[in-house]
Amino acid sequence: MLANEQRRSFGEKSPDGRLYCFFQERIGAMKSEGQIRIPSGCAIAAVISRQGRRMSGAAITEAMKPMHDRSNGLGGGFAGYGIYPAYRDFYAFHLFYKDRDTRKLCEQFLRQGFEIVQSEIIPTRKIPAITDEPIIWRYFVSPLRSVLASLQTDEEEFVARTVMKINAEIDGAYIFSSGKNMGTFKAVGYPEDVGVFYKLDEYEGYAWTAHGRYPTNTPGWWGGAHPFTLRDLSVVHNGEISSYDANRRFIEMYGYKCTLQTDTEVITYIMDYLLRRQGLTLPEAANVVAAPFWSEIDKKSDPQERQKLLYLRTVFPSLLITGPFSIILGFTGGLMALNDRLKLRSMVVGEKDDRVFIASEEAAIRVMEPDAEHIWAPAGGEPVIVTVEDGKI
Repeated sequence: MLANEQRRSFGEKSPDGRLYCFFQERIGAMKSEGQIRIPSGCAIAAVISRQGRRMSGAAITEAMKPMHDRSNGLGGGFAGYGIYPAYRDFYAFHLFYKDRDTRKLCEQFLRQGFEIVQSEIIPTRKIPAITDEPIIWRYFVSPLRSVLASLQTDEEEFVARTVMKINAEIDGAYIFSSGKNMGTFKAVGYPEDVGVFYKLDEYEGYAWTAHGRYPTNTPGWWGGAHPFTLRDLSVVHNGEISSYDANRRFIEMYGYKCTLQTDTEVITYIMDYLLRRQGLTLPEAANVVAAPFWSEIDKKSDPQERQKLLYLRTVFPSLLITGPFSIILGFTGGLMALNDRLKLRSMVVGEKDDRVFIASEEAAIRVMEPDAEHIWAPAGGEPVIVTVEDGKI
């Protein structure tokens, strides 16, 4: 036993002004395993109807309540698919503005490349838990054909370039959603409060994703909350990727601008690059970002599968995501859930009738559907892909 019986907590200074370390001087005062809970920060959840049946955003909001301790109030958000049927053929731009002058400047820029068919403030509900909100606006837009022709590009690439330019170059303006017939809603706050703030109970969609944030490397602010999106792709993420710098340097060579210095932004751009620009399938993209170990590839009995995996690992080595993560990728017509290769973050999947549920904890699934069946935890690196049946949306 140490001579000095006083307990010293981390951050407390000794008489000579030095900080004590992470231990307590009296060994007997230390907590034993199981006496303290440290959540593996961030909560994710999702639901999709294979039949394309539209569901209120109220259920996904409620699902975040039992995972409250996984976030710390510095970010919460949702993405809904199929929520704008009246404007399904137009891109829905959701923006944060710091002031009216910035909004006017951004609108002038948008009119140079888009027809704006509707412009309005996004309805919100004032609640004590959400404060200091920026101006939150949305536009339903269509790229001008003359501009696309002059730039010799397609509308998806033009939309992606517009998002990058505004977010990087117009100070005080940030596009946080830019897909067709889908929308992202996020803020600084707990997710269950963010859902109430944005009145998600008044929206209906065939798929929803949700996130409660526990930021580790960046300050909590409205634009930094999840989901991160580009066009119709949205990503919610629990984890911390150690390959951030390598991934960012690679993706920025192809015109993507990482303005927020957060790993989820990089994951979103990686998926856009692989799926849209490279034309990979969802399983192929999963085998890039969560590639099997070389030893596992060598054991594959199917020579064609082994050759494909070797090709993907060889061609896209800088897009391998390392470190603990679980992500849910939303896209038009479906969802993909994916863990890191070692399964270092929790994620479970359940089903009921035509609906599939995904969450960090089973408790969240039980809130959305108490009678959910076939609850299972996907293996590390094993994508779970769920799509809406053809013709249902």
